[in-house]
Parts: sequence; structure tokens; C-alpha cells
Amino acid sequence: MNNLLYSMNDFAYIALAAIPMTFVIITGGIDVSVGSIMGLSSILVGVLWKDGMNIWMALLITILLAVFTGLINGLLVAFTTVQPLVVTLGGMFLFSGIALVLSGGSSASGYEGISGFPDAFVNIANGLFLSIPNPIWILLLSICLFGGLLHFTRYGRNVYLVGINIKAARYSGIRTKWTVLSTYMLSGFGGGISGIILTSYFSSARSDLGADAVLPVITAVVLGGTSIFGGKGSVLGTAVASIVIGMMQYGLQMASMTSEQTSVVIGVMLILAVLLRNTKWQTFKSIFGARNQSFNRE
Repeated sequence: MNNLLYSMNDFAYIALAAIPMTFVIITGGIDVSVGSIMGLSSILVGVLWKDGMNIWMALLITILLAVFTGLINGLLVAFTTVQPLVVTLGGMFLFSGIALVLSGGSSASGYEGISGFPDAFVNIANGLFLSIPNPIWILLLSICLFGGLLHFTRYGRNVYLVGINIKAARYSGIRTKWTVLSTYMLSGFGGGISGIILTSYFSSARSDLGADAVLPVITAVVLGGTSIFGGKGSVLGTAVASIVIGMMQYGLQMASMTSEQTSVVIGVMLILAVLLRNTKWQTFKSIFGARNQSFNRE
């Protein structure tokens, strides 16, 4: 049990990014730049701290920058006709490029990155509170905050309505552009928090942290019951799916599978989740029912 409990430190960042991503996908959008935001947030914390800034002030500035990256994505999605996938794909290259520039300017290359962080910062992801790892407490706090925002506020209802029918929501007086914009800001915030947690966990700031997180994050949201067409989803479902995917990754790696092989498994899970959720089971029942009747006649 302790092994499973402490293994959550390895994938808590997936849930912390997937929970805000739920808002984006409920509105009918998608954000594939979240992994790049993680890497940018990680290297920015390291660069600011290395240049002499207080670590807590560096964290605050990093979170604000992560929200700003979400603002850039949201503005382009809400006020243009460009598809969210295209916008965030461009954002992915933009933010990862900025992260690489910062990394090169600070001579933080390879697997070393920027290290030597204060113990207080390292303990964010590696410390304990009441004998439970801190990332679990952070995850529970995220579930409560975002769950309350989505399921018990007017803003959350507006997010659902925009996903169901954005034109009807606009005619109903809902500020649809602001609603869409704000969901991408929340996604950027989640990416920033995840990047900070990863940096604290590894005690190293690198521009490539979170590079492989996009697929698990989106899979967790879809597997948790959120419709890729918008209008349906829940924070709790995303959180549970994130834990399932994380445990599965952990178990497959314990079974000597490489990260590339586990990515194949997660990709298959994503495809199956989408297919099963959008399959018209009544059609299958009618087809099989007709075949059974013809077989019985014969």
C-alpha cells in the first residue's frame, strides 16, 4: 500500500494538468500546448532563482506567466475562427521554443538542468504531511477547488452551456468569448502548477519536463467521461482516470516496459475510450437482433 501511495508522486502532475483541461474540452476545445507550458514553467523557475530571485517570488511569477500563456491561446481561440487544435499546436512550438532559449541562455542543457534548489522548495513534491505525500494533498485541493468551480457555480454552468451550444448560450446572454478565454487561462494555470511540481520532484529545472505529458493528460480527461464534442464532463471523473492511467504507467514500467511502449498502450486507451463513448449501441443491438431472428428462422 505504501508503494502505491508514494508512487502517486510520479504522476500527480498529470492529474493537476488534466483537471483544468476538463474545462477546455467541455467547451468543445482542446489544448495540446500544456506540455510545453510545463517545460517553460520549469525552466523559468530555475532561471529566476539562479539569477538571485527569492524562490517563492519566482514561483509566483512563473504561475502568472503560465496563466498568460493560456491567455494567448484563449484570445486566439475566442476571437478568431482558427480551430483550437491549430492555435494550441502553434502555442506548443512557441512556448517550447521560448523554454529552449531560456535554457540555452542559462547554460542549462542536457539532463542536468538547473539544480540546487532550497529544501523548502524540494519538499513541495517530496515532503509529507500527516504521513501522506504532499502531491496528494495538492491534488485533493485541486479537485475541491476546480470541482466546486465547475459543478456549483454559475461560471461552471456557463462552461457546460457553451459546450452544448455556443450560439444558444450567446443568445441567452452568456459571455461566451470570456468563458472560452478563461478556460484556456485555467489550463495554462494547471500546466504551470504541474511544471512546478515536476521541478520540485526532480529538484531540477529543465525545458523538456512535461514533453510527454500531452497524451496522458488528454487521455485522462476523455477517459474520465468528458466528451470531446463538449457539453459533458466532470472533475472527479478526470481525477479518477488520471490515477488509473498513472497507476497503469507505473505498473507497466515495473513490468519492464519502456516509456515508448506505455505510450502505445495509452494511445490505444484513448482511441477505445472515444470509440466506445460515441458508438451507437442501439444500432448494434438492432443489427445483432435481426441476425439472431434470421438465424432462428433458419
